[in-house]
Amino acid sequence: MPVHSLASLTSPAVRELPASRTIAVLPAGAIEAHGPHLPLGTDVIIAEAMARAGADRLSARGLHVLLLPALAIAPAPFASEFAGTLDAPPEATTMIVSGVVRSLGAHGIRLAAIANAHHDPAHVNALRRAVADISACSRDTFLVFPDLTRRRWAERLTPEFQSGACHAGRYEGSIVLAERPDLVRTDVMAALAPNPRSLVDAIHRGDTTFAAAGGPDAYFGFPAEATAAEGRAIVETLGAILAEAVVEAIGSAGAVS
Repeated sequence: MPVHSLASLTSPAVRELPASRTIAVLPAGAIEAHGPHLPLGTDVIIAEAMARAGADRLSARGLHVLLLPALAIAPAPFASEFAGTLDAPPEATTMIVSGVVRSLGAHGIRLAAIANAHHDPAHVNALRRAVADISACSRDTFLVFPDLTRRRWAERLTPEFQSGACHAGRYEGSIVLAERPDLVRTDVMAALAPNPRSLVDAIHRGDTTFAAAGGPDAYFGFPAEATAAEGRAIVETLGAILAEAVVEAIGSAGAVS
């Protein structure tokens, strides 16, 4: 079945989709500092890649997939001290995501999924609240959020990601090299020293900014080790995670017929 871009369709074309067999996928990222070598839109690039890879898998299962425009403005307090970062209120993310899902549901598209690549705790919690809101308010509209900060999904990803030292490091750098190499300052990336400090540990300590967590240049991990080949492999894994989460929702809740 086809993968559709919502922004490219007409209203009648959306109306003609078999709503009960259509899944909407919302990429979620942020505009925030990613070291001196990766673009501010790194999380959006990763989220869109995850969404496309998951959509291809779901389409192969006979479902229509509607790719939504990426949610690019998000809470980003950890990076807020760096120029270019856009730090929005968490409640705005919850309201937008919930509103998008309800709007889709009003037209018969009852299952949506989030492809999220921005892991600031404020943003992740805002997405979790959106899931809870939809679950509490509707019995026939469903929002799936495979939260990559949860162990179940994180253990499928790279050792660097699992360590928590994965902001603008090898993990994210590899994906951007695979998706948008034109936006990577490879000369700068190659010269960056490793920064193995874990953001997970920093969050547990109560740190609230990258600088406090030990990332004065807004990167953590091993950026010089990034490769496009690893990035392509990670995107395939992210797509598989998204598709599996959606298929589980279909099986457990009967979200589509």
